[in-house]
Amino acid sequence: MKRIFLILVLVALFFLLIWMGWVSCSAFRAATPTPTFDVTMAYRTVQAKLTQIQSTTAPAITTPTPTADQPGTSTPTQGTPLAITPSPTKNLITPTGTLVCDRAAAGDPIDVTIPDDTEMRPGEMFTKIWRLDNNGTCIWTPDYAASFFYGEQMGAPDLVRLDEAVQPGEAVEIAVEMTAPEAPGSYQGNWKLRNAAGDFFGIGPSGDAPFWVRILVVEAPADTPTPSELPTLTLTPSLTPSPTDTTTPTPTPNAQGIVALAPGDTLDLDAIQVNLGEEDDLSYQVDTDGYHWLSPKSGVMLGIYGVQQPSLQVCQSGYMGTAPVAIESLSPNTYLCHRTNQGRVGWILLKSFNTENASIELEVVTWSLP
Repeated sequence: MKRIFLILVLVALFFLLIWMGWVSCSAFRAATPTPTFDVTMAYRTVQAKLTQIQSTTAPAITTPTPTADQPGTSTPTQGTPLAITPSPTKNLITPTGTLVCDRAAAGDPIDVTIPDDTEMRPGEMFTKIWRLDNNGTCIWTPDYAASFFYGEQMGAPDLVRLDEAVQPGEAVEIAVEMTAPEAPGSYQGNWKLRNAAGDFFGIGPSGDAPFWVRILVVEAPADTPTPSELPTLTLTPSLTPSPTDTTTPTPTPNAQGIVALAPGDTLDLDAIQVNLGEEDDLSYQVDTDGYHWLSPKSGVMLGIYGVQQPSLQVCQSGYMGTAPVAIESLSPNTYLCHRTNQGRVGWILLKSFNTENASIELEVVTWSLP
């Protein structure tokens, strides 16, 4: 009987344990909800990770969202990648001029031989060589030539033809045989290139300025005679009276003064004032080769005269042109004749050229209209 009772207790205890385990599992399952896959949360997590990776490797690129009112754009459909169209950029390089057929530029260096103010003996023969660059779009054929333009020709031929064709972008060396004048002094010859049609062109900001040769003729030192070669002294003849000066008196200038010009300045020759405006006669410029130019404006004319001060009559009858004049082509204290845009005539004296800041000092005289 006791055995049966013990068996029943064990059976009851077994079922009790089973029932308690089932209740515990049910309670656990009820307390722990079944996880669900949140697509939005996963997308945000991945996007955050990608943003973190991009911020540590490269700057973030923001792509503007096209709108319907923008011409040429449309809203992409789902699954279609957004095409990024680069916006047009502005051209930051503004062309300064139009390419032309015949244009020359100073070579490096332009004076292969006979630099400016080379000293020569009277009658000395020399060879002047210039190096010029073909800065235009046309080929310089052997029908092109270097031609004497104005100034001192110094025994040179009127023109010297090129030996071979010069392609655009190439350089050529032009050699001209010359002879120094017999009288001491400063001499300058100005030359230009001439194409097959006979049209002249040159260098400078407008491509019409001449290139030049400038020499100084100095007297040969006299040989000191030995005592045995001393000549016999003779009486000095009496001086012949000078003829009476019959020159016309210099007229009173309309305007005169001294001015300083910096690169970019302009000058009114009628009022002798700097940077007045559109009525100015000259501009002072620097080109890409480092040459400094006095460039006439509005039909103003210039002509190189020399180291002697010209008179009104000389400037009225002398050669002048509209081509710019290079400051480097002028020896110190050189005079130029000018004709203003109001028709007045006068002279310009280059007093100084400051190589440090490229400023120049000019003395200007302009006479009244006759």
